[in-house]
Amino acid sequence: MPELPEVETTVRGLARFLDNARIERLVLNRPDMRFPFPPDLVQAMTGARISGLGRRAKYGLIHTESGRTMIFHLGMSGRWRIDPERIEKHDHLLIETDGHLFALNDPRRFGFVDLVDTAALESWPAFSVMGPEPLGPGLTQAHLHAALQGRKQAIKLLLLDQRIVAGLGNIYVCEALFMAGISPRKPGGRVSRPALERLVPAIRAVLEQSIEDGGSSLRDYARPDGELGYFATRFQVYGREGQPCMRCDGGIIRRILQGGRSTWYCPNCQK
Repeated sequence: MPELPEVETTVRGLARFLDNARIERLVLNRPDMRFPFPPDLVQAMTGARISGLGRRAKYGLIHTESGRTMIFHLGMSGRWRIDPERIEKHDHLLIETDGHLFALNDPRRFGFVDLVDTAALESWPAFSVMGPEPLGPGLTQAHLHAALQGRKQAIKLLLLDQRIVAGLGNIYVCEALFMAGISPRKPGGRVSRPALERLVPAIRAVLEQSIEDGGSSLRDYARPDGELGYFATRFQVYGREGQPCMRCDGGIIRRILQGGRSTWYCPNCQK
């Protein structure tokens, strides 16, 4: 699944062409993806001028001057293609501007699109319960301390809870916990304040580096220009089971299951 850095990379790639553009035509090549397309999507977006693009957690946002925002989620394998040479079977939504064509391609159709009033964006059901953005000012040691206080669940699983921090996924939680030297098994309520002081900048550093690298490009993800991101070449623990730790002497990367998902960590230097 494209995670936060992949969505941020996508939004930045689209913004180069879509910011301040007028939508000449919006075409739906099927009635639905994961969910049906909003019934007024074509009418609302055709002729609208785009006032900006943004991101909330793993959702992309296309704002218009008419006061409506199109929300898109890339699901497991979705991506936007810019000026494709030909329209493919899995190009489910097309946006045409003066000089450019954008195709939302999703072979598995786990992605979806919604349309909301921009003024009511924070009240959209998924957004209304989310915690702070990991790259925003709301993610602080104090916020994490308050959110984790008394919690017995493992810190790894708590960081994946969108109500605590918005948009963190498996790859980046594994890498951030390694950078901060925190065991993914440790109960959230037992993570010390000094450890949380290390964790906040570690989360930001991992995400910012991945965005700079264009994402991780796992499975079928690619950037809008078709290029692959290369953050995966920097993985310290993710996917490295049985390999030596890059930071400590004698540590071997271990993989465990937590909440049905794999976790990679170094038991020697993550306490």
